[in-house]
Amino acid sequence: MNPDIFVHTIVNGSYNAPFFLTRFREALFHFSSLFDILDSTLPREDQERMMFEREFFGQDAMNVIACEGQGRVERPETYKQWQVRTLRAGFKPLPFDQELMTKFKGKLKSCYHKDFVIDEDNNWMLQGWKGRIIFASSCWVPA
Repeated sequence: MNPDIFVHTIVNGSYNAPFFLTRFREALFHFSSLFDILDSTLPREDQERMMFEREFFGQDAMNVIACEGQGRVERPETYKQWQVRTLRAGFKPLPFDQELMTKFKGKLKSCYHKDFVIDEDNNWMLQGWKGRIIFASSCWVPA
């Protein structure tokens, strides 16, 4: 495989630990942030919100907390772990256009809830809530 560009977007999670208690605690922090976003932006009785909570967040949380071994499908890692893995696979990151990041931050500040966060670290665009990074995106090219 030799793509011209590899766009990588991940769920930034550190709840892939083999030990239940560690995994549970990290999953609690992660999913609490996701539910807090919904609480701050949508009414609780919104039907689409309830479907999203049930079908996506609920199933993912159940899988991470209740399943072990091969039964556990979701195994998120941090963007820093993906950085190392992608470099080892023979890719190099493309730098972000700082002007574009400035536009993103301006749009976020003017149109979205004040607790949404967007930042950049080591050529990753970080998206989060109240300081917790939830998603990360980066662009790569073959080295």
